[in-house]
Amino acid sequence: MEQNSNRFLLHKIERLNSIGTALSLERDPTLLLERILLGAKELTGADGGSLYILEGDQLQFRLVHTTSLNLHRGGSSATPVSFPPIPLYRDDGTPNNQMVVTRTALQNCIVNISDAYNNREFDLAGTHAFDASTGYRSHSLLAVPMQDHEQQIIGVLQLINATHPQTGEVVPFSREDESLVASLASQAAVSLNRQDLINGLETLLQSLTRLIAKAIDDKSPHTGGHCRRVPEITMALANAVNADTGPVFKSVNFSRHELDELEMAAWLHDCGKITTPEFIIDKRTKLESTIDRMQLVELRLELLRKEGEIQRLKRDDQTADLTFEQSVPAADELETIARFLQQCNTGGEWLPEETITRIREIARILLPAHNGQAPAPLLTENEVDNLSVKKGTLTDAERQLINSHVQISQRMLASLPFPKHLKNVALIAGAHHEKINGTGYPKGLLAGELPLQARILAIADIFEALTASDRVYRQPITLSAALTTLGQMCSKKEIDADLFELFLRKQAYTRYVQKYLNREQIDSVDADAICNLFRAASELKS
Repeated sequence: MEQNSNRFLLHKIERLNSIGTALSLERDPTLLLERILLGAKELTGADGGSLYILEGDQLQFRLVHTTSLNLHRGGSSATPVSFPPIPLYRDDGTPNNQMVVTRTALQNCIVNISDAYNNREFDLAGTHAFDASTGYRSHSLLAVPMQDHEQQIIGVLQLINATHPQTGEVVPFSREDESLVASLASQAAVSLNRQDLINGLETLLQSLTRLIAKAIDDKSPHTGGHCRRVPEITMALANAVNADTGPVFKSVNFSRHELDELEMAAWLHDCGKITTPEFIIDKRTKLESTIDRMQLVELRLELLRKEGEIQRLKRDDQTADLTFEQSVPAADELETIARFLQQCNTGGEWLPEETITRIREIARILLPAHNGQAPAPLLTENEVDNLSVKKGTLTDAERQLINSHVQISQRMLASLPFPKHLKNVALIAGAHHEKINGTGYPKGLLAGELPLQARILAIADIFEALTASDRVYRQPITLSAALTTLGQMCSKKEIDADLFELFLRKQAYTRYVQKYLNREQIDSVDADAICNLFRAASELKS
């Protein structure tokens, strides 16, 4: 008999170890609570049990499970626990030691009651009321504190009606049961704490990610929201890939970790812009730096106009030195020059060579000599270079500085000790300006070197930039125009045509468009026409 008893106890210890291992592997907080309670019931043969989590000065019901009543509330059940929380202290501030679970928590002790109807030490009115309403008969009770590695009580595990393994008769909980459940409760507390810590760290990482993105968006009021909006488009396209059953993507199924990795990369894809000067990010005109230097040019033109008036007055007095007067254009010509330079100062799609030649001719106009110094040109060489920018407002040097944000982003992200499931964040974020034909930057990667997630992010980044309404250097374009532009990029093999066609035909952009685009931007889209256009262009090139 003793040998059988030892063998049975050894089996329970083995089950305790296996349950403990399962607890250490479980990542879902809800299922973790289920494993704890069901494991305790299994070890003791208990018919029922409850699990409480300490929140503030109250024990909150999280899970109730009674086999004979087929009762399952909370946890993975569709039915929530409706019982009110149990306060540790009475209204007058004194400890509520009359209830089983509150004394267990307050005094960090195990409470073992052999018969709930023959006990006068505790207030068991709640247990009796439950029995009366369900027809149940509570006999033995065991309450065990859940204490973490810092000796803090985080909850209470309560079991009801231990049953004999052979006869099924309700029996008191044994000393072995107390030890086994206490050991399980300790492991469970550590597992819960570890899961809370993991969840807390993940929440902290997500919050820091969004904080960095917000800081970058706030840095420039004219590109504000870019880092916040790109993840929405990115995840909409990624979810469309997961849902697609077509021949191209039916075998692709991003896991939850892969989706988390992609979303974080989308939030952080422009983190390197934190080092980019604001005046370059916000450069609305070609001469803008900390100020728009067109104002200085206009002051010089006004100086020339005043000088011309002075020269004319002197000439009328026949005392004028005509040397400089000959180099001062007439007032109407100065007005024409001012309008011409103002037009050149705005960023356009393309600046003709004859316009650049005219800028250089104007630059050679001399300003009046001052304090014995030689006359200075109307435009400095730097101003000529800026005004001669053929497309947009940025010089080659400024564009290179802007583009360098990708390499800076890669270095910043590569220096972070991301957990294993986020190890590709730097790779994905750092490739959002690459093109599948190898003409992108910073590395000129080809299609085979670009992960699918990076191709998704590239499309999202371009779509947001095309449709954004907060860019001061250009007007926002319509939805159909943005999608047509992306289609043209497909024909040049700059972005993934299969991904774009999925984005287009599944209208993965719909929710984003409704949320962020102006009403006048939203127009009808002919998906067939756009697809036919880039397919035809691709066939011609091939």
